[in-house]
Order: sequence, then C-alpha cells, then structure tokens
Amino acid sequence: MKNLVIVESPAKAKTISKFLGKDYKVMASMGHVRDLPKSKLGFDPENNFEPKYLISTDKKKVISDLKKEISKDTTIYLAADEDREGEAIAWHLIPALKIEKNPLKRIVFHEITKDAILEAINNPREVNQHLVDAQQARRILDRAVGYELSPLLWKKVRYGLSAGRVQSVAVRIIVDRENEIRAFVPEEYWRIKAEFINPSFDSLLAKIDGKNEKVENEQQAKAIESSINQGNFQLIDIEEKESTRNPAAPFTTSTLQQEASRKIGLSVKQTMVIAQQLYEGNVGNIPGHSGGLITYMRTDSLNLSKVATSKAKEVIENEYGKEYSLSKPRVYKSKAKGAQEAHEAIRPVNLALKPSEIKPYVDNAQFKLYDLIWKRTLATQMAPAKIANTTYKISAGKDKEFEFQTKGQRIIFAGFMKAYTEGSDNPEAALDSSEKILPTIKVGTILDLEKLDLEQNFTKPPARYTEASLVKKLESEGIGRPSTYAPTISTIQAREYVERTEDKKLAPTPTGEIVNSFLVDHFPEIVDLGFTAKVEEEFDEIADGKIAWQQVMNEFYGDFKKTINEKEESVNKEDYLQVREIGIDPKSGKPISARVGRFGPFVQIGTKDDEEKPKFVAIPDHLNMDTITLEEALFLFTLPRVVGQTNEGEDIKANIGRFGPYLQVKTKYYSLKTDDPYTIELPRALEVIQEIDEAKAKALIQDFAEDKIQILDGRYGPYIKQGRKNFKIPKGVDAQELTLEEVKEIISKDPKSKGSATKKTTAKKTTSRKKTTAKKTTTKKTDK
Repeated sequence: MKNLVIVESPAKAKTISKFLGKDYKVMASMGHVRDLPKSKLGFDPENNFEPKYLISTDKKKVISDLKKEISKDTTIYLAADEDREGEAIAWHLIPALKIEKNPLKRIVFHEITKDAILEAINNPREVNQHLVDAQQARRILDRAVGYELSPLLWKKVRYGLSAGRVQSVAVRIIVDRENEIRAFVPEEYWRIKAEFINPSFDSLLAKIDGKNEKVENEQQAKAIESSINQGNFQLIDIEEKESTRNPAAPFTTSTLQQEASRKIGLSVKQTMVIAQQLYEGNVGNIPGHSGGLITYMRTDSLNLSKVATSKAKEVIENEYGKEYSLSKPRVYKSKAKGAQEAHEAIRPVNLALKPSEIKPYVDNAQFKLYDLIWKRTLATQMAPAKIANTTYKISAGKDKEFEFQTKGQRIIFAGFMKAYTEGSDNPEAALDSSEKILPTIKVGTILDLEKLDLEQNFTKPPARYTEASLVKKLESEGIGRPSTYAPTISTIQAREYVERTEDKKLAPTPTGEIVNSFLVDHFPEIVDLGFTAKVEEEFDEIADGKIAWQQVMNEFYGDFKKTINEKEESVNKEDYLQVREIGIDPKSGKPISARVGRFGPFVQIGTKDDEEKPKFVAIPDHLNMDTITLEEALFLFTLPRVVGQTNEGEDIKANIGRFGPYLQVKTKYYSLKTDDPYTIELPRALEVIQEIDEAKAKALIQDFAEDKIQILDGRYGPYIKQGRKNFKIPKGVDAQELTLEEVKEIISKDPKSKGSATKKTTAKKTTSRKKTTAKKTTTKKTDK
C-alpha cells in the first residue's frame, strides 16, 4: 500500500476511509499497542527510570495485520488523537511496527470531516516528544505507586487490594465527605410562612428587627406568632431590579459529563462512550452529512473557532431572530487548573445540522447528547437574558418588628434561555428560570392573612458526591485531566472502594474506608490533594518542554521507595483488621464483632483464640457494619434455619453462602434469587425446590450417577458436567447417544483435565521447541 493511515478505532477508520482515495488504506491500532509488562515493575530506577515496553498480548495480531500493509516505500500517517495519550500511541507504533526508516507523518484533527482530514493530510508534523514524555511520566509514576503500594496493602490490610495515584485521592474525597456527614449535628430552625388571600400569594419571614435572624425553636416561633396576631400585614415597599444573565461556557469534557448526568441521567463512562460515537461518526447514514457529528470530546479548552461562531450566528438568526444574536462572538477563558490541549471546546461539527434532522438516524442516547451539545453551543453565542426581579417587603407584628418577603421574577427578554439553561447539582438551591409573576398591589395595602404556617426544620448534612459533582471537585482541585475522570470513577467502583447508592450518590464501602485510613496514616502525600495537583502541573511542564520527565520521577521515587521499605517493618496488621465490637452473645458469653473479610463484611461470634471455631455470617446489603446493632447481629445467626420438611420428611434449611442465599435438602442446593432466607416459609420453599428440580430435569439428557457425571442441555447447547467442571461436547456428536466410556474420553482430552492428552502434547511441543532453540543458539555461538 502506498499510503497507510493508522487511527485508534475501527469506527474512526471506517469514517475516514470515505474521505480518502484508493491510494490510502485506513486501519486501526485499537488504542495502545505497547505497555509496561503486567508482572514486573516495568522500569529501571537504577538506569534513569528506563521503561521496558512490550507489545501487548492482545495487540500482536493488530501489529501483524498492520505490518502486512507496509513495504519500505509506504508512507505512514500516524493519526491518533491529539492529546498526550494519542501522541504516545503514535510514538509506540513506530518501534512496534519497525517503521523508523519509512516516511512518517504525524497528522491531527479536531473533527472527523472531509475538510479536516484533507487539511491534516496536507499539513503533517512530527511526533511531539514533549507530549509523549508527559504521558510516559504519568504512566511510570502511576505504575510506581500501584506496583509498590499494592503488595504492601496485601500484607498489611488484605490480599487483592490496590492503590492508585488518582483513584486513591478520589476515594479520599468521598470518605472525607462521608465523615463530614457522620459528624454533622443537625440544628433546629423554624420557617414561618404567611399565606394571603385577595390576592392569593405566599410570603416568608426574612428579618427580625431589621436583621437576618434565625428562628431557632418552637418557643421563639410561638412568640413570633403571638406578636403577629396582635398586628397586621402591610406591604411597605416594592423593590424592582433589572438584571442580565449570561450563558454558561461551551462544553469541556468535565462540564459535558456533569450536564449529561444532571439532564440525561448518564454516568460519566456512558457519556464518554456516546460522545466517542458522535465524534467518530459511528451513527446511521444521515442524508447530506458524512463524518463525525461533534469535535474531539477530551478537552478542557473553552475556545470556539471563527467558523463555529459565524455559523452559530447564522443559525441563531434563522432560528430565533436577529435580536438573539451577538454583534461580535462571545469569548470564554478557562478557570480550570492547568487547562491544556489547546484545541476547541466540544461543539457540533456543523451547527446547521439540527438535532431534529439527525433523530431518525441515531439512537436515543446519541440524540439526547447531541441535542445537549447543540443547544449549549448555540446558547454561548446568544444575547444575554434580561430579567426583572421584584421583591415585596411586608411588615408584621405588634410593633412592626418583622419583615416578610416575597420574590417574583419576570423575564423581559429570554435571550440564550430560549435555547438552553444550565442544570445544577443541588436542585433545591438552583435558581428557577421560570417566571414567577406577583399580583399587582399598591404600597401601603393591608393584606388579608388566610393562614400562618409554623414549620419545624433541621439543617441538612453536606450531600454525598454524585459522579458529576465528583468530576467538578477533581477538576477544581487540579486532579487528573479530561481523559482521566471517567476511568478514575469507573475504577473506584469496579474495585468496590466506592458504591453508587439507590439515589445515584457515591458512598465509600468499608473496604474503601480501611484502604483510605491506611494511606492517610502512612502515605499522606499520595492522598494529598495538593501533592496530586502539583504532580499534574509537573506533567504540564513536561508537555511544554520545561522539565525532563526523569526529573519528576527522581524527585518522587527515592523518598517513596524508602517509605515503602520502612512501612514493611513498622506497620502492624492488627491496626487494620476492620473490627467493630458489637456486644456479647447472651448464649455463649462470647464477644460479637463486625468485620470485613475477603468476601465482604460479616459478623462473628468468638475469636480465633477460642477452643471452639468462631461462628460467622455475612452482613446483608441492607445493613452496615458501622451501624449494625447487637439485636440485628443476633438475628443474622438464626441461619441456618429449618424452614420445614419435604414430602419425604427431609429437612429444608435456609442459609446464606459465598454465592448468596440458598435452600439445602441433604446434598442438594437451591439458589434463592428473590426470596429472603430469614423469612421464607415452607409453601414458598417447596415451590422454589419444585421449580428448580423441574428446570434441572428438563436440562438433564443423561445421568451417570455412580460416576457423578451428567450430560445437560445448557444455554449454548449440550455439555458434560463432572462436579464443578463443565466440558464441551465436540460438534456433530449426539449427546443422547454418548456412552460413559465416550464421555470419559472427552473429559480426558479436555485441557481442564489433569494429565489430559492435550496438555501432554503441548508440553512435548514446548520441550521440543526449547531444545531446537538451544541448538540454534549453540550453533550461532560456535560460528562466532
């Protein structure tokens, strides 16, 4: 092939290939093709942190397929995304494909349209080594933290745990908020509302003796009520102010994730997946349009190109009228710490392409996200909204000592609000953009009270973070960058350090809290927000060519490694056992404690030092190890319980095991999918047993009971089951006709079986290969 263009994804390759002629082949690298080895540190601290990159196992075929298209004369266009990760992908492709001597051209674009692609082809550049080094610094520093800290967590807390530079800070933010909530002491206050008739409207107590005072208790509220009953309500002033409101800035990665969460209900990860589809043009065939629908979605820039702002002006005037457009474009400046990657904000590629025009050709989530981006982009270039704010001030009380206020709002000119208004993480505190028209009343009017409402309230603790508000917090603190928010939030949930509650808030799990405690106690710098932000700034300096990436590693690694070695000796595992004493078991007199083990939280009676083995039971999801009571814990130990007997007189026991609740009859087990093992009664238990037995009977093709082997009909067809192991039946073999001997032969040849023929053959081949290699090596040495 004369020209090979390498992009990151097949969807992007498919879209771009439409714009280039037959002289170009467009293929995908499927992201990174090289990485640090999984089983080793992957860099050499003694040799200036030299990384040891390997071609990833799952990318060997990709590399092989790409090589097939390359000859010594092939011009290769490295077209990965224009950010640090993309630059690193392009850089890694060169040694992986061994194309150092080929004509190489690095091309970048912010949108996938024919004009943008052709312009990029005509204006190539070289790989930016500074951007590559910034990515290397992040990767190697993150590997150092994860690789060195995780084994220490295994030894001192629990096997299988992990730590990460950004993920651990995110967990700390969530744990700190949870601790604030626990420490919060609600304060009582009273809300006093007057409801009037003729005309009908409400008013709230705002001031006492001219000051903003809080009504703290019922006694004060009753005293106010008494004074009010001795006077009347009179409108003493009407305050009118006209204000203007400007639109929110165009979308960055962070603000898109936040708004998509608030307005569409998408998770941060879902937002990025759908945005990627819109960027790559991975949608249906839209008449009159080819290519991507939005610009690149990993950005913290607020810039809009002149092409975009002029097209926005044209669309605004056509859609809403000239009075809604601006005489000159509105420009925004980023407030985010360390804003980088100087391309555009996220916007539609072609603002003339309305959401309604693409709706029949995209799925619902793609439509909603495009609609959000289109409206937000238009709004940024629309006239400010003009709003008339009116406040009625009403005197009350025996000595006119109370001032009630009613606020109204009238939109004089909607401006950008005609297209879009920004959402809020706190709907209660959000300014309502809808009109609130007050009745026309003259100053001096005595108002007719219908009802005085005294309402007791309590201050609320700070809210848990949502995915959206956590992104906002991370960005405001300078932690992470556009490409890191989604994977960070996904990782802390996947590792079960944080969970999403039913109302979509983020709460720490007991495991997340204990890992956070360990890191705060022994590695405070790793989970310090200021340190993490400083490291991000250093990555920015590397990207700008101001410092070398090895310098950042030198400053960090020596002290970090020294601390690791010290903590190996000094940290006591007993300090992080996650044990909470609940009380004493009335029957045995032994202590009852709540603990966290390998499979999650559980309650235990007794200790390992007792002669008798401790009893333990899992804590169900609706209970928390930090709040479970003695009574609740004792109730958990009512399992296993005998629900009743089968028709044959065998006991039916209900219990909870490693894989969840179940019923047991002798050696048979029946999983409980929806029923509670603590409350299930005999009639329902018999139903469950019958349903599962019938399902198993339908699935049973043959049963070799003496050898404990069955042939079953499963989701993907017939298979052999021996104990807990399943074995495939070769294609074309009739499962009903198989003899026991034939079944045993199939099992013996399966790689899962000990001493199987396949394994032996493989071993022989491997040994043979090693011998051959050894011979070749010997020959070479002799030749030399």
